[in-house]
Amino acid sequence: MELDQLLGQLVERAQEVMGTQGRLRGLLHASQMVTGDLALPTLLRRIVEAARELLGARYAALGVIGPDGQLAEFVHVGMDAETVARVGRLPEGKGLLGAVVEDPRPIRLANIGDDPRSSGFPDEHPPMGSFLGVPIRVRGVVFGNLYLTECRHGEFTAEDEQLALALAATAGQAIDNARLYETARKQQEWLAASTAIMRELLSTRSGRPLALIAAHTRDLADADLVTVLRPDGDGLRIEVAVGDGAAELEGRVIDVEGTMSGQVFTSGAPVVGSWIDRQSRQEVSAPLRTDLDAVLVVPLTGAGEVTGVLTAARKIGRPGFTADDLEMAAGFAGQASVAIELADARAEQQRNELYDERDRIAAELHNQVVQRLYAIGLSLQTTAGAARSEVVARRVRTAIADLDTVITQIRETVFQLDDVLPRATATVHDRVLEVLSEAGAEFGLTASTEFSGKLDTIASEELADELVTALREGLRLIARHTGAGSVLVAVRSGAERLSVALAHDGGSPLGETPEAELTTLAELAARRGGVSEVRERELIWWVPLS
Repeated sequence: MELDQLLGQLVERAQEVMGTQGRLRGLLHASQMVTGDLALPTLLRRIVEAARELLGARYAALGVIGPDGQLAEFVHVGMDAETVARVGRLPEGKGLLGAVVEDPRPIRLANIGDDPRSSGFPDEHPPMGSFLGVPIRVRGVVFGNLYLTECRHGEFTAEDEQLALALAATAGQAIDNARLYETARKQQEWLAASTAIMRELLSTRSGRPLALIAAHTRDLADADLVTVLRPDGDGLRIEVAVGDGAAELEGRVIDVEGTMSGQVFTSGAPVVGSWIDRQSRQEVSAPLRTDLDAVLVVPLTGAGEVTGVLTAARKIGRPGFTADDLEMAAGFAGQASVAIELADARAEQQRNELYDERDRIAAELHNQVVQRLYAIGLSLQTTAGAARSEVVARRVRTAIADLDTVITQIRETVFQLDDVLPRATATVHDRVLEVLSEAGAEFGLTASTEFSGKLDTIASEELADELVTALREGLRLIARHTGAGSVLVAVRSGAERLSVALAHDGGSPLGETPEAELTTLAELAARRGGVSEVRERELIWWVPLS
């Protein structure tokens, strides 16, 4: 009898050893499954599948904990697509699942429903009895939790718990490796994008630099919407938007107070977070759109100060941005800001070179050509006055008018170099002052100015060009025919018309100017339905704005 008992115990222990060996082989196989991939989404699913196979569970899941301590992602296996569709919304980390999140220690139950922490199941959810939950740690910090239910051999045992903990440790190391790989890959992509931005902005092909930055950010941050905001009065204007529904956002102005973008613009410190509190489902800060949740905001800086903010957002239900995402986006924004500054500096240098070249050409034409033409014109005026034949005098005066036209054309040719300069750096106000400065050097006129209305908001660049042309022609006529030493220039932009008036102190009335010399001003005004009026002491040129 004793021999039979001993043989039975020996067989039982042999079976236990064989069972243990089988479980160890299963753990080894599961570990190999887990460590075989560096792509984090694929790796998470492999962990869940390996745990389900190793522990003989019908259902398994892995809940990833977000920066706010709530479930940010839930990867599950065991339920078919039809069942998942019927259940609807995935777990949010409440009840028993939340207990493992709040207190990251193993939980093993024979029946989920018997535990007071259980919050039950939603409609259409398949029944679940036995339960095992263990935490997965990455570098000592809880990354998420592994959940298993419906053990095929009844209840989960203490040995099952140990196997789950061993697999969780292996999974934590594999997740750490995958995150390091993913971080390195993303850093390389952000660096490559920074290099591309720098190359593009410093090339002659660069168009809208902010749009270029936004497009790269959307791809690299895997965002649904990216915006670039710049200061506009007391608010921030969305200068560029890229992504879903971007067109409806461009041009919109948001408040600085009470917004994440305003917070970053004011402080200069990048921020990562969510527009919606995961527990209360209430807005933490007013989102740009109601379907957006996760957001990161980084500053754009220039000349030592914040010049704008770059935001990237994801839709509700997508994973949040990480601290690594924020760090890389902030570095990219800093590099892009430097690239914009360098591009602006290069453009300013090119503008200065063009101005210098225009000044050189203008000086040469004035000293070598225009002055000689003026001298010829004055000589012809004397000839016309001395001519006995009216026919000869008329022809001489016509020749004088032609000379004036040639002088005007030469001057306009010089100033056409302005067309290659961006209007953003040459406002109407600046261009008027520049013309008056040149008139002082060329004609010896002392000019004073009066400005009224929003001149620099003139929508048409062509209209601004015509205003400057009219001013320059008016100054030429006053200098040539009145003997004036000073002139008062009044430029006004009203609700209905744009006008320039020139009042002079010359001894000769402007009204005696030959009609042929007034043609340029008259035609310039008539082209837009305006009028050029010549009075004794004043010249007025205006065009309608409507």
